[in-house]
Amino acid sequence: MVKIIIYAGLSIPFDEAKEILDSSDDIEVIYKRPIQRGDLGQALKEHPDIIAIIDGVFHQNSAVGHKEILNVMKSGIKVFGASSMGALRASELDSLGMVGVGYVYNQYASGAVDSDDDVAVMLDSESLEALSEPLINMKYVFTNAVSEGIISEDEKDELLSIAKNTFYPKRNYAKTLQESSLNDSTKDKLIDFIRTSPDIKKEDSKELLLYVKDIVEQ
Repeated sequence: MVKIIIYAGLSIPFDEAKEILDSSDDIEVIYKRPIQRGDLGQALKEHPDIIAIIDGVFHQNSAVGHKEILNVMKSGIKVFGASSMGALRASELDSLGMVGVGYVYNQYASGAVDSDDDVAVMLDSESLEALSEPLINMKYVFTNAVSEGIISEDEKDELLSIAKNTFYPKRNYAKTLQESSLNDSTKDKLIDFIRTSPDIKKEDSKELLLYVKDIVEQ
């Protein structure tokens, strides 16, 4: 029996995650709320074989520490990360054995992104619903909008400047577009594009779950 602990709930809801990776005859999957400082010490008592970190707290409580993750890996547990806190910590510890997966991880690992502000969101503490938009998603969407000819490079830079200078709990597309100098026609086209664009943090979460699933099923 392989035991897996996964910290999620924000980037991907638990019910959607379980559709990809859930307990079976040979696998026990335990989903937990976003990770915070001290959680891995408790996780060690459950003797997991794999720990996957997707979501974690940043400002509400102390974030999971590097030493905590290193201690877990030293005990022989495989640790994976993607999407949010998992991507950030994996980019910092990949040379020491933590495995990162997905677009957000690659952005951090390449140095294109270097701040936890890029993945930070305000959340409802009960439902874990995101109440703001992560900057990493906005960068992804606006960059693709340039590629599609919807906005110019200068317009993208203006939008990202507005978003970055907005405190993360208040960061969203509506506020960013409202404060921009884009004309109404361009705003309408961009809004339509935003509505059909993928949530890159959720896509990375799915990729990580599939990655872990492939490993345990080999």
